Amino acid sequence: MTGTEDVLLVHGGTPLEGEIRVRGAKNLVPKAMVAALLGSGPSRLRNVPDIRDVRVVRGLLQLHGVTVRPGEEPGELILDPSHVESANVADIDAHAGSSRIPILFCGPLLHRLGHAFIPGLGGCDIGGRPIDFHFEVLRQFGATIEKRADGQYLEAPQRLRGCKIRLPYPSVGSTEQVLLTAVLAEGVTELSNAAVEPEIEDLICVLQKMGAIISMDTDRTIRITGVDSLGGYNHRALPDRLEAASWASAALATEGNIYVRGAHQRSMMTFLNTYRRVGGAFEIDDEGIRFWHPGGPLNAIALETDVHPGFQTDWQQPLVVALTQASGLSIVHETVYESRLGFTSALNQMGAHIQLYRECLGGSDCRFGQRNFLHSAVVSGPTKLQGADLVIPDLRGGFSYLIAALAAQGTSRVHGIDLINRGYENFMDKLVELGAKVELPGGALV
Repeated sequence: MTGTEDVLLVHGGTPLEGEIRVRGAKNLVPKAMVAALLGSGPSRLRNVPDIRDVRVVRGLLQLHGVTVRPGEEPGELILDPSHVESANVADIDAHAGSSRIPILFCGPLLHRLGHAFIPGLGGCDIGGRPIDFHFEVLRQFGATIEKRADGQYLEAPQRLRGCKIRLPYPSVGSTEQVLLTAVLAEGVTELSNAAVEPEIEDLICVLQKMGAIISMDTDRTIRITGVDSLGGYNHRALPDRLEAASWASAALATEGNIYVRGAHQRSMMTFLNTYRRVGGAFEIDDEGIRFWHPGGPLNAIALETDVHPGFQTDWQQPLVVALTQASGLSIVHETVYESRLGFTSALNQMGAHIQLYRECLGGSDCRFGQRNFLHSAVVSGPTKLQGADLVIPDLRGGFSYLIAALAAQGTSRVHGIDLINRGYENFMDKLVELGAKVELPGGALV
């Protein structure tokens, strides 16, 4: 989208009601697609959402000679890496500029080709997510890295070797990097303080189906015994618990009722507990979860984000919008990304009362405590929100702005909506299905 197509007019004040479906997780599907590079035969990935991150990875795989085609059922991809080849540097740069996922191509390409190129990386501006650690990990496996003007060039003079790695923080991206590199490395890799999110477990399931040997201990240690070759996989991606929670928060903030088909209880248990504490209602069946506002005042709560199995940082921003409608003072301590509360300034312009603090307003370990970041919030409610001009800062913050605009009185102009396509499949169609009053400038219906 460009120009006026990247702006959405939202006429607020209408409860969202109806049914939508969530498909495979944004934080798993692109990584499972990268994993297909490691196989000697084709892979079949199902429940794939039509989001921008998937399209970016599909393009990068095709640049490297991987055949990617739709399967027989909707949301199915067949990925055939039989003819992996080097790609043109300019083409890689053109495809990868808006995503951080290309860093995960390093290990598979070093195994398949002996070399890889990684351009400058994009992604949401929610705080530091340094890629230096990725390169340090690859060096420990035996890769050589040369920094050039257009990016990083990596080579594997000989077969990569397993090693012992301890993450300073249980980073999802770093854990994925180690997994995708270690499975074909010689010997055993021991990764301690690893991330153990459901999407990580699902990626391990994908790799195990390909022939990998991976064990997970209860102390966040993952051991990978390298094998000489891997085959393809047949896998149905786990549903996107982060998108499901976003729609749940939208139901709460707009006093609506949304059935999220595809949502799974097991991966959302921490969110569901918090949702109930706030005063939201939900009902679980075999096909999904219904979320609704039961009427009456919402409850203010104290909330801290954390790595899994804690309250996920991606759940925080949409729920904060609902907390502006809760009675009393809610305290939110963001412990994962230092800039994730920046989106609240726009909510204050809409009538919310949110004060940010540099202190840790909570007892959980904080990734960046005492480093002078505004990473705690006190939300005073309930407050009536009014329509405003909003510029989307990042993926989850962007969806949170949509929720705020839908809950507000009056009309909001939401700029930069294309960013939401990174992680929310057909979100504008879903808004219409739920009865939202939205339109493109000029009166064009969505």
